[in-house]
Amino acid sequence: MARVLTLTLNPALDLSVSLERLVPGAVNRTRETHLTAAGKGVNVARVLAELGHDVTVSGFLGADNDGPFLRAFEAMGVEDAFLRVPGETRINAKLAEADGRITDINGPGTTIDATAWQRFLHWLGTRVDDPRRCPDAVVIAGSLPPGVTADALVELITHLRAAELPVWVDTSGEALNRAIEARPTAVKPNEHELAAWAGGTLDSAPARLAAALRLYAAGIEEAVISAGPAGVLWVSRRGAWQATPPPVAVVSTVGAGDTLLAALLHGVVCGHPPDQTLRLATALSAESVRHLGVGDIHADDFPQLQQQTRVRRLNDVDAGGALA
Repeated sequence: MARVLTLTLNPALDLSVSLERLVPGAVNRTRETHLTAAGKGVNVARVLAELGHDVTVSGFLGADNDGPFLRAFEAMGVEDAFLRVPGETRINAKLAEADGRITDINGPGTTIDATAWQRFLHWLGTRVDDPRRCPDAVVIAGSLPPGVTADALVELITHLRAAELPVWVDTSGEALNRAIEARPTAVKPNEHELAAWAGGTLDSAPARLAAALRLYAAGIEEAVISAGPAGVLWVSRRGAWQATPPPVAVVSTVGAGDTLLAALLHGVVCGHPPDQTLRLATALSAESVRHLGVGDIHADDFPQLQQQTRVRRLNDVDAGGALA
């Protein structure tokens, strides 16, 4: 298995609340409540560790409330290389209603000053320069905390790519746009995030494919587009592939994209065939929406979910980003 480093620059404690229906301005009774050490990179690490990889997690944690993260990392079996900074890690609330609607209430995060950022870059350079500990792949996932600019993200990606490391990125907004300019190995926007980059709505499969091909033509080797029930589109040197997930009862979509990215990276670093890789990733992502948290590879019916996941190759892809 591979050594993977996940970078979560703006982690959070996720307060996940399940309720029948949210009524603003009224007293709401919950069905289920969980406080979980999270952040997109942490979620990715959780899945990769479960799949058997040697995972290191890093980024920035508030020193005053890192206890839940310490316990989570020990349970996950990952190396904790987070830099501690003064203050508390933010708490995000995620309200999941019975009809599948999710309401996110996210804080901005702890401000990262120039000194902390340079400490982080120094640690990262030391890790990358050590042949015994250099990762086989790096995942940068989630939003940027106050004090870390999109320019800094570009610098980070450029540094890692100069070291010839595969870099997978999952972020949004201006951070995503600038990340694409830095040409990481892979990006995984959802259809709304991709539409913002592409400059138009992507309300059809052909439109999503055209935008994914533009990403590939822009130098993104692995363009992965998640579109909820419409499935997953994956454009790479392996061709253009489409997966349709099995029908499942949706409880919460939080963590589904992180699960998808982790399982795809798993298949790529292990050299699995693209159809097998995409089927596993899509089915595991579908499994995750049935409950709070990431996908469970050990779910009793997971083999059936994989069998019910439809995967097809659309065509070859040339370097110009057009179907061959």
